[in-house]
Amino acid sequence: MKNKPNIWLIISLMMFPQIVETIYSPVLPNIAMAFNVSPQAASQTLSIYFVAFALGVITWGYLADKLGRRPAMLLGLTCYAAGSLIALASTEFQYLLLARSLSAFGAAAGSIVTQTILRDGFEGAALSKIFSVVGMGIGISPALGLILGSLLASEFGHNGVFLTLAVIAALLIIACSWRLPETQPANVQHSKLKPLALKMCRDSMLWRNALLVANFNLMLFGYYALAPFMFNQIGLSEKHFGASGIILAVGVLIGSASNKHLLSKGLRAETLISIACMTALVGAVGVYLTQSSWLFLLPMMLVVCGFGIGIPNILSLALADYRQASGTAGALFGLAYYLLLGAGLALAALSHNLANLLLVTALLSTLLTLKKQSSRAVTHFDNG
Repeated sequence: MKNKPNIWLIISLMMFPQIVETIYSPVLPNIAMAFNVSPQAASQTLSIYFVAFALGVITWGYLADKLGRRPAMLLGLTCYAAGSLIALASTEFQYLLLARSLSAFGAAAGSIVTQTILRDGFEGAALSKIFSVVGMGIGISPALGLILGSLLASEFGHNGVFLTLAVIAALLIIACSWRLPETQPANVQHSKLKPLALKMCRDSMLWRNALLVANFNLMLFGYYALAPFMFNQIGLSEKHFGASGIILAVGVLIGSASNKHLLSKGLRAETLISIACMTALVGAVGVYLTQSSWLFLLPMMLVVCGFGIGIPNILSLALADYRQASGTAGALFGLAYYLLLGAGLALAALSHNLANLLLVTALLSTLLTLKKQSSRAVTHFDNG
C-alpha cells in the first residue's frame, strides 16, 4: 500500500470505538444511581450512542472522500474528546445523553475511516486476511475495556471513566498527527451522495450484509448493555463483570485465528459466514439454558467466536462493487447497519433479556445465510 500506515496505529484506531464503549459499560449501574434513572434508561445511552454513531459514519465516510482520510480521522477524534469532556461536566441526565451523542459521532471515524484506509490498499481474500489480523487486535479490546472500566467505576465512578475516555482520544490525536499518512488514491471518485445511495438501496445483498453486521454487533454490544445487570442479579460485582471481558476476548481471538487459518485453507468467505452464524446460534441456545448462573459465560464464548469469524468476511465482501467510492459507499453501508444496531439495542433495553436477544439475532442471521445458500443452489441447478 502506498503511504502505508503503521499497523499498530491501524489496530488501535479499529479498537478505539469498541474499547471506549466497553470501558463505559461497567459504569451503567453507577450512571443509573448517580443520575437517579432506571436501569432501562441507563441502558438506553447505548442505543442513543449507536444512532449518533451511525450519523457519524455517514459524515466521516463522506469527508474521507472529500477532504482525505487523515483530516477526517483527526476531526472525528477531536469530536470524541470534546464529548467526553462535556460528559465529565454533566450534572443532568439529558446533558449526559447529548455528550454521549457527540462522543459517538466522533468515534465513528475510528471505524469507517480506518476501514476505508484498509480498502485503499487491499481487496478480496487479502482484505479478508487483513481484517482477520486487525480482528485479533480487536479481540483483546473487550478484556481491556471491561477490566479498565470496572476498575475505574469501582474506584472513581463515572467521572473517572469519562476523564479516561478523553485522555485516550487525546493520545490518538497525537499519534495520528505523527504517524497517520494520507492513503486516498489519486483516482478516487467524489460520487454524488444521492445516486450512490439509490444504487445501494436497490442492492439486496448489501442489505443482507448490513443486517448480518448489525446482528453480530448486537450480540456483542447487547452483552455490554445487559450483562452488568445480570451479574448484579447473580450476586457478582463490577470487577467480576470486568474480568468476564477476558473470556469474551479469548472467544473473539479464537474466532479470528480460526478464520485466518480457514481462509488460508481455501474456504470461501460465504462458507465462513455460514459457519459463524451457526456457531453463534449454538452459543445463544447455551446462554438461554444457563442464564441463571455464571456458567452462561461459557456458551457466550461461542457467540463471540462467531463474531470473530463472521465480521471480517462480511466486511470484506460487502463493498466489493463500490471500490471507486469506498469512503462514501462505506459510510452509507455503515449508516445502514449502525441504525439497525441502534434500533436493536433500543428494543434490547426494553426487554432487558440477553438470552432472548442472542437467540433472535443468531437465528435470524442463520436463516439469512441459509437463504443465500439456497438461492445459490437454485441458480446452479438452473445453469446446469
